[in-house]
Amino acid sequence: MSFKNYKYSVDKDPCEWCLRQSKRLKAFDPQTNIQMRNHKPLTQMPGELEHAVKCRCNHNCTLDESVNILQDVRKKTTIGKYTPYKCIGFKKKQPFRVDLKDKPRARVEEVAKKKNSCHNCGSTDHYANNCPKAKKKVYAVEEKSDEEQDPREEFLVEYQEETLLEIQDI
Repeated sequence: MSFKNYKYSVDKDPCEWCLRQSKRLKAFDPQTNIQMRNHKPLTQMPGELEHAVKCRCNHNCTLDESVNILQDVRKKTTIGKYTPYKCIGFKKKQPFRVDLKDKPRARVEEVAKKKNSCHNCGSTDHYANNCPKAKKKVYAVEEKSDEEQDPREEFLVEYQEETLLEIQDI
């Protein structure tokens, strides 16, 4: 199995995987330097996991250090533990069709506008404030005629007149 086809997956032990990849690189090209053999297996990891390990590693770290860092990243974070969720929609997207432009929309008829009318008589010619018909006067108090006056009021009127005359005399 070649180096590029053997990708890192969650179910594999990180130590065993890194050692195997390093041995493959050494067998493929024995003259590669140690730093290349230590960093090349990191490129076979998923993007987020590779980035997290490379950020924590020095440029000249050994294979053991990079394996320890990989194990720490896997323990502390969820990076590399789960496969990314693929959202599958319930409805397939319909391709754009040109003939849909010619079809009328669902609501062809315009909605009839509400006509304002008078609240007193119901006519649409005018509003309630300009209504020619008599308005309903619910809280209107009827005025009493002179004949229905209370006798007490007559007494008060006479008393007030007398007091005014007395004040003027003084």
